[in-house]
Amino acid sequence: MKKMKDVPECDRPREKIAKRGVNTLTDTELIEAIIGMGVQNRDVRVIARDIAAMLQDPDHQIRYEDLLAVSGTGPTKAAQIMACLELGRRRYEPAGVIRIQKPEDVLQLVSSYREKPQEYFICISLTGAGEVIRNRVVTIGILNHSLVHPREVFAEAITDRAASVICVHNHPSGTLEPSLQDIAITKQLHEAGVLLGIQLLDHLIITRSGFSSMKEEGLL
Repeated sequence: MKKMKDVPECDRPREKIAKRGVNTLTDTELIEAIIGMGVQNRDVRVIARDIAAMLQDPDHQIRYEDLLAVSGTGPTKAAQIMACLELGRRRYEPAGVIRIQKPEDVLQLVSSYREKPQEYFICISLTGAGEVIRNRVVTIGILNHSLVHPREVFAEAITDRAASVICVHNHPSGTLEPSLQDIAITKQLHEAGVLLGIQLLDHLIITRSGFSSMKEEGLL
């Protein structure tokens, strides 16, 4: 295999992308374009070939540690490849994946609780890409009263390896106005999330007629 310096400039990956389009490159050439250069005694084309071979198995999920095991692939190159794989996954996510980008997106997950006669407190755990991991009821109260503790909210989120959570609870009374207790628990959850490294993105109140967002109301 020729070294990159021996390949005519017009046939090098980055030049081919500029002149012919990215879709003309092989998997190996795409990896060459991403990592840019090799290391002493190991050309970029050899490193890229080894990484491309790892990607041939569609059932094998490439890990950061797998890439580090490839000779000539240090932390920087491994991070570059992992970042590209994740970006591609997010851009072309499989059918059925639910991504939360705004409060309205949450409603499809909790619509069945809008008319409950008791207060339900729900926690939705999310990936770093805003994709729903789990949607679970944390507590069920009586009429308009439901007590929840941060440990109950974050216990399962930690198990999920969630990057963030969104909390939701219904108001059987029909009012969208947050109570003092709602505001207080939101503050507690936010503070606990900061300590745990799991961000509280929002806390929604839902009723038969609509919803309100603590974040949009400036309470989070």
